[in-house]
Amino acid sequence: MSNLQEYKCPCCGGAVNFDSGTQKMKCPYCDSEFELETLKTLDDQLKIETVQDEIAWETSSGGEWSADESGKLRSYICKSCGGEIIGDEQTGATSCPFCGNPVVMMDQFKGALRPDLVIPFKLDKKAAKEKYLSHVTGKKLLPRVFKEQNHIDEIKGVYVPFWLFDADVSADIRYEATRTRTWSDRNYNYTETSFFNVNRSGVIAFDHVPVDGSSKMADDLMESIEPFDFKDAVDFQTAYLAGYLADKYDVTGEQSIPRANERIKKSTEDAFASTVQGYNSVTAKNSVVNVRNGKAKYALYPVWILNTTWNGQKYTFAMNGQTGKFVGDLPMDKGLYRKWWAIYSGVATAAAAAIAALWYFM
Repeated sequence: MSNLQEYKCPCCGGAVNFDSGTQKMKCPYCDSEFELETLKTLDDQLKIETVQDEIAWETSSGGEWSADESGKLRSYICKSCGGEIIGDEQTGATSCPFCGNPVVMMDQFKGALRPDLVIPFKLDKKAAKEKYLSHVTGKKLLPRVFKEQNHIDEIKGVYVPFWLFDADVSADIRYEATRTRTWSDRNYNYTETSFFNVNRSGVIAFDHVPVDGSSKMADDLMESIEPFDFKDAVDFQTAYLAGYLADKYDVTGEQSIPRANERIKKSTEDAFASTVQGYNSVTAKNSVVNVRNGKAKYALYPVWILNTTWNGQKYTFAMNGQTGKFVGDLPMDKGLYRKWWAIYSGVATAAAAAIAALWYFM
């Protein structure tokens, strides 16, 4: 156990937590509130050294955890799914937020890179539950008994690790475009298709392109709750972890580069394609995208994870802890699906028959 000073309330001595509603540190025992700025002296400010290279990413972060910071953290491991989670020494983690199984406290956390930035939670557990109930309301093909038999196993606020990539991008893209003209006379219908080569080149800058740094978190789930508003990002302080869990990254910055390149290239191509207008069709035939001055920072983003169980199967939902965007898969009632499909098919068949009859009698 660390003998360094803990985050205690100066009024009553209780452990203080970060309150997402007031964006301050709050004592749950006497309701005293403290500005986050007063906690900055508890954390060593480590300088970031970046080496910019036109063809390589520089992914060094803020440095190692200081002894003062690591002394206030505890590490947990899930023996079922292998998820490794970090919480402050006040956190009483008893189950895994990813699979719902019990976790076991390990030795205090040491050695991993210290995050550069954090976006604090703005929405609380109550908001996450309300979003979940709204999410399952009004779904036509949802089994009728789902909401009655389904129950929320747990709701956990987790700081998920992300690598944020900045880069300057230059691109040269060639498109094949077509413009179509149709007309007719008494004997024939005519179609004229003109083909064009369209070239676009230019530069574009990207800031804070996020890539999920946890293999335990599904990338599509994390990308579905984007975007996060970076204006709320602040320099990392261990105080923000109070009352929440923090997932430890197990995908390094270097390992995240292919996904960052993929996202940056697609966004570049989409941005350039939006400038090619006035044609009936546009197809990219050749694309060259160069990334320069690439660098990455390590950040923690707030996510509410909800695990539910129904009919023997687990369902995982996620909510952006800053914006409230909520996603998650739901079961489908196959009987209702067949019924709706039969109705839809019947309507379509009847409409087709009516059109055929109208054509016949014209």
